[in-house]
Amino acid sequence: MRTIVHLDLDTFFVSVERLQNSRLNGKPVIIGGMSDRGVVASCSYEARTYGVHSAMPMRTAKQLCRDAFFIRGDMEAYSKYSNMVTDIIAERAPVYEKASIDEHYLDLTGMDRFFGCLQWSKELRQAIIKETGLPISFGLSVNKTVSKIATGEAKPNGELQVEKPYVQPFLNPLPISKIPGVGQKTYKLLTSMGVERIETLKEIPPFMMQNVLGKFGLDLWKKANGIDNTPVMRYSERKSISTETTFDRDTADMRYLEELIVHMVEKLAFELRQKQKLTGNISVKIKYSNFDTHTMQKRIPYTSFDHVLIKEAKELLHRLYARRMMIRLIGVKFSRLITGAQQLNLFENTPEQINLYLAMDRVRHKFGSHVIRRAAGME
Repeated sequence: MRTIVHLDLDTFFVSVERLQNSRLNGKPVIIGGMSDRGVVASCSYEARTYGVHSAMPMRTAKQLCRDAFFIRGDMEAYSKYSNMVTDIIAERAPVYEKASIDEHYLDLTGMDRFFGCLQWSKELRQAIIKETGLPISFGLSVNKTVSKIATGEAKPNGELQVEKPYVQPFLNPLPISKIPGVGQKTYKLLTSMGVERIETLKEIPPFMMQNVLGKFGLDLWKKANGIDNTPVMRYSERKSISTETTFDRDTADMRYLEELIVHMVEKLAFELRQKQKLTGNISVKIKYSNFDTHTMQKRIPYTSFDHVLIKEAKELLHRLYARRMMIRLIGVKFSRLITGAQQLNLFENTPEQINLYLAMDRVRHKFGSHVIRRAAGME
């Protein structure tokens, strides 16, 4: 039997803002794009009592809660604190997965032979609170699904263990919206069928769920029955995407190298957005004509936007290429990947730019990644 703990930072963006400005403590705080067409990225529990929630139009949030503190948000600060939490976990945990900017899964299977998993999880949580000042909750259970649901029930700033004999009694009375992956569309469909509680979903024959929702329906039925064999994916620098090019002829043409970097970054960034991923680290590699290979990397605020990544990649290239020798190979790699592209989009003050990315990506998805490219990477 497995033992999985899910750690989730409570109202993470709001908590980081409160660390930097104590005047926000206990007050309604709303974070997101500040333009008329902006969207709420995160809000405090105080703001939620007014009916404000994530992904709500900022204009509506301002009408519901006029006295709130409205903040555009700072991805650099959020990335910094997210990495601090990850570093604390990495020092202590045998196997961990960074699922998004504010949540981690840890596989503690077998650790009960040495000391209690619950006590170990409590001590880890207290260490994170002490070292970062951030509130964090955890759920401890037999798989990722049950532990994540348990974390939701433990919030705010709490702990909850659901042992194997109590998994189904714990799940049964909960609304189906508590199951990870049940979005608004699925929720409406299932409730229209009279399925409101996990217990009801659990009793539906699996073939019926598959007929209604395909493979996803079968996955939901398994989750309702407390079944989830998804492994905790070990988080490491190997969790990356990359591309490189070896030249037919060695070159020292910096303009050509910059154009190639633009094209490579554009291609990889599109791949990130397709997979709903963000990168927190970029590296550039060059191999000289004498086969000496040099790499330089930089940790960056989580992003998947070309215009941000191209600037960083060009800067690394100029710092790296110091010998003025002919180059035979160049490469770009994005690592420290996490899920959360949508979170990033919600901070933008310029919905036009987001809409442009979405429109370009739709065309690329339909006709191929080569059909729309920046002029700077066309050569």
